[in-house]
Amino acid sequence: MARGKLILICQSGGEFVTNEDGSMSYTGGEAHAVDINRETLFDDLKLKLAEMWNLEYKSLSIKYFLPGNKQTLITLSNDKDLKRMYDFHGSSVTADVFAMGRTGFDREVLNNGKRACGIKLAETVTPIAACTTSAAACHAATATPVATYTTAAPTHANSSTSPEAITPLTAVPLPGGTPADSVRSVQATAKSPTGAIINSNLSSAYTPTENLDAANSSPSGSVAVATDATAHDPTIIDMCSTPADTVKKRRRTASWKIGANGPAIVAVTDYVEEKRKITSRKKNIQNLSIAIVADDLKQQGDIVPCEDDPNSSPFLASSNDVPPDKLVESWKAGIVGVGQEFKGVKEFRDALQKYAIAHRFMYRLKKNDTNRASGICAAQGCSWRIHASWDSSSQSFRIKKMNKSHTCGGESWKSAHPSKNWLVSIIKEKLRDNPHHKPKEIANSILKDFGIELNYTQVWRGIEDAREQLLGSYKEAYNQLPELCEKMVEANAGSFVKLCTAEDKRFQRLFVSFHASIYGFENGCRPLLFLDTTSLKSKYHEILLTASALDGDDGIFPVAFAIVDSENDDNWQWFLEQLRSAISTSRSITFVSDREKGLKKVVLAVFHNAGYGYSIYHLMENFKKNLRGPFHGDGRGSLPGTFVAAAQAVRLDGFRMCTEQIKRVSSKAYDWVMQIEPEYWTNAVFKGERYNHITINVAELFTNWIDEMRELPIIQKIEALRSKMMELLHTRQIEASRWSTKLTPSKEEKLHEKTPKANGLKVLISSDTLFEVHDDLINVVDIDKWECSCLGWKATGLPCHHAIAVFNSTGRNVYDYCSGHFTADSFRLTYSESINPVSAILKPLSDGKTALDSPQVLPPCTSRPPSQHREPTSTKPEGESNKRPVSCTRCKELGHNKSTCKADL
Repeated sequence: MARGKLILICQSGGEFVTNEDGSMSYTGGEAHAVDINRETLFDDLKLKLAEMWNLEYKSLSIKYFLPGNKQTLITLSNDKDLKRMYDFHGSSVTADVFAMGRTGFDREVLNNGKRACGIKLAETVTPIAACTTSAAACHAATATPVATYTTAAPTHANSSTSPEAITPLTAVPLPGGTPADSVRSVQATAKSPTGAIINSNLSSAYTPTENLDAANSSPSGSVAVATDATAHDPTIIDMCSTPADTVKKRRRTASWKIGANGPAIVAVTDYVEEKRKITSRKKNIQNLSIAIVADDLKQQGDIVPCEDDPNSSPFLASSNDVPPDKLVESWKAGIVGVGQEFKGVKEFRDALQKYAIAHRFMYRLKKNDTNRASGICAAQGCSWRIHASWDSSSQSFRIKKMNKSHTCGGESWKSAHPSKNWLVSIIKEKLRDNPHHKPKEIANSILKDFGIELNYTQVWRGIEDAREQLLGSYKEAYNQLPELCEKMVEANAGSFVKLCTAEDKRFQRLFVSFHASIYGFENGCRPLLFLDTTSLKSKYHEILLTASALDGDDGIFPVAFAIVDSENDDNWQWFLEQLRSAISTSRSITFVSDREKGLKKVVLAVFHNAGYGYSIYHLMENFKKNLRGPFHGDGRGSLPGTFVAAAQAVRLDGFRMCTEQIKRVSSKAYDWVMQIEPEYWTNAVFKGERYNHITINVAELFTNWIDEMRELPIIQKIEALRSKMMELLHTRQIEASRWSTKLTPSKEEKLHEKTPKANGLKVLISSDTLFEVHDDLINVVDIDKWECSCLGWKATGLPCHHAIAVFNSTGRNVYDYCSGHFTADSFRLTYSESINPVSAILKPLSDGKTALDSPQVLPPCTSRPPSQHREPTSTKPEGESNKRPVSCTRCKELGHNKSTCKADL
């Protein structure tokens, strides 16, 4: 989207008037302008408008029209609604919104504890450690199940256990025991939205270590986990600023912090920078071992390059706060001249390497052993040379001869190439600062700091090696999958985990569904599952298949996921078969997926009584991509909103009205809509569980998680996913425990919005269950079947305003006629179970150090996905251009745009 903000024309004080054609207009009142962007929070906008119009914050209602549709008012209730409105006006500069509510703005709302801003102190990546297990029998088949891990689910004496009764998590000790003094504990204090103080004691039974890369690192130096803690501080809101300005103050940047217990993903908040000086990392360089050698010189027999020794001594001048340029300047004094003494040859070589970098020249070691070292300038004929050897009298390594002058004019530096260990050590420090650094960024940083120019390939290979040293071997991580699967099931009884390999022992697929997810879906969620995929962003190009449900508050609830070597029908069918084994099939489930993936046949083949629909989000994205001019009437900008209105229409005449509106704007867009099988996506004819109100990307939850952990080996990715799911379930447990309403917050708000419309409606009683309600039309309400002739009750699961009018006149409780899935108790039941931590697994061993008694699992042999190297193909006849025709938004003709239009209108 080209523009960054949308200007809202905010109107209040007037009234809506219905025109003869059914459209509505707003008359009277005043208008003000407020700008927002896509990251603006709904609460910020609501507070801004409440103060602007002197309206009570709680009673304030914000509404808008869809582009091109003046018959239906849409209510803004949360952040999702606000982002949806922003997207609907994708090509517009302004949008009209209408504010309504009771008069009287309470300024105490500005300091209300409810408006708190959460700051994540630490999000974790669960520890991974090398564990060995007896080899599982591998059958000779195309897809050989290495193991299927299931245990009996725990019995539930009381299925409605409140979140308050949940047992706190306890630290799981390492095998073999851990000394008591090695247990690290963290106490986090968080301020809840209600103002209560919550103390969280987090412990991790791992022995701290200062260097993860040391050759003698023990299991206690493995990648560690810490539980997420959230701190809430009151947010000071500048009422003179716009909601877009407020968003800028809340942006966070995520990074890894490599500490004694391994990498943890940390969110750093811009406006609390001063509070975190202790943990902030300046761009420093630590524990580097530098060696400069020329690749072309290594092939000469008389040249002994500087030794790449990972255990060589640290550089001479080191400070956590010294910037690279000053650090390099200090290296110039590393070599003084004849008579200078060192503890040994390694210290001498280390000082010489840094000296050469600081003075920008290249050298060769003609002699290089434990007793002596002689070097000359790499440029032929240059006079610079040095010789040092062991001096028994002083028991030191001393410089005996040295000629400091160069006669080469710096020629040796032009062909300088850093050694592998030096480059990897530099890159490791940069990845500690930011794990998502790109090769080009690192290359530019090294050129700026050290004056060494590197190509993309050199840096990319250095990044691979640096990540392997920091996180473990990507290849050997696969060999630890059986052990990880076994431990996940041991820690989470009733979970379903299955690992399969091919005949050549290469990884093929892994299915994971935790008991907490299975129980929550079966007991608290609607029978609705969204299927989607996302890339693991790994060097082996694995694909993550996901199945997600919706909780009672329309939040995304992860049910199961699978990692497969490639996305194809065979892997999708296998995933659905495992899903069928994991969850109950006693009720008909509606599956929703991207139409482009073609999963309809696979789904219906595995789940015979299932419903199937196309994802509205993906349909709308494809609709936008396929829009082609010319456009007439309201123009292209009105089409996405009209398309969503067509999908959500509950009657065929409403659907036809929307499609005819699309046809008036673009006949090509209309043809596309009618070709995508409306029976699989529009409310008017869809037979399964209603889902059309979900216009967001459900898979975005997993996509965002994967984006944070894309550099991790596979076992750490799986553990990080488990940790994220564990955190999500626990967070929502705590949120639900504070609710006092009968329904979930979003459903409660929607129900309250309908209540005023019921006032004044005429209700006629036909029988105890059948009623006639008069507004503009006559509607029949059957409270026994939970139906109204307006179809609104059936479509949403909440009583329409006609039904509410019946309840008011007969004294019935409206909550007794709301879908049970929308109740707060059902939401609590969804999150009543917890995902437990997994005992530690060691960091993957280096390549070639596979444990002999572990079942061997090799990485998948997968080429790059075709979409990444596919040649563009033309679908146009020969001689016809592929370019999109230019259409004028002023005269609607082709061949020019508005700025060059010369038509007389």
